[in-house]
Amino acid sequence: MEFKAKSFVHCAYVLSLVLFSFLGIQDSVQGRLFAVSKPDLNNAAAYARWLVSQNFWGVLNTISSDLGGAPFGNVVSFSDGLPNKGGGIPFFYLTDLDPTARNAMKGHRSSLAISEYPIGTCGKKDHENPTCAKITLTGKLVLVDNNSKKQSSCKTLCSLNIQRWKEWPKDHNFKIFKLEVENIFLINWFGGARPLTVDQYLHPKMSNEADIPCLQFCTTTYLLKMNKFISYIK
Repeated sequence: MEFKAKSFVHCAYVLSLVLFSFLGIQDSVQGRLFAVSKPDLNNAAAYARWLVSQNFWGVLNTISSDLGGAPFGNVVSFSDGLPNKGGGIPFFYLTDLDPTARNAMKGHRSSLAISEYPIGTCGKKDHENPTCAKITLTGKLVLVDNNSKKQSSCKTLCSLNIQRWKEWPKDHNFKIFKLEVENIFLINWFGGARPLTVDQYLHPKMSNEADIPCLQFCTTTYLLKMNKFISYIK
């Protein structure tokens, strides 16, 4: 009886670890990574890059000619690159059946607003609390040339880093766009926006491992395999 009881406890313990692991992996596949370490609050460039790399959706704003030049906001998926290789430039997979892509084809002025709140690192703070960071990248939303090397690399990005893009309807004529960043508005503490240039954002100075805006111990291949496995066991 004692042996069976110990075996039962051991099995329950192992099962709990497995379930915990799968839940963590599932979150990472959907955009929430295993471990999230915030950079130094005073390192605005590193913090901004971390905030962009940890998110996988935001509100993309364009100028709508259909609405007389009014701003039009739309929730969209994005990626700044493969794990450990993100460059800070958001890429999007958009269809001209949607107003956002049509607006971008007529006028490139755009902005992407991202919050720290969806990452899950704000605790119980309200999403408008200045210590729950937010960033707005403003610039030009442009179509990536079909014949460029960038288009090829973007297709790899879409198929590997954002697996769900592959499942979107092919007859919707999705195209790859990128946001050419011209201005950055970052708030991650009290006292207003952090001074941050585009050059500083694109070439951040990393002071320690916590400032690296990517996950160190998870590869894309591993995440995709686990994603398929989780879908299988559901």
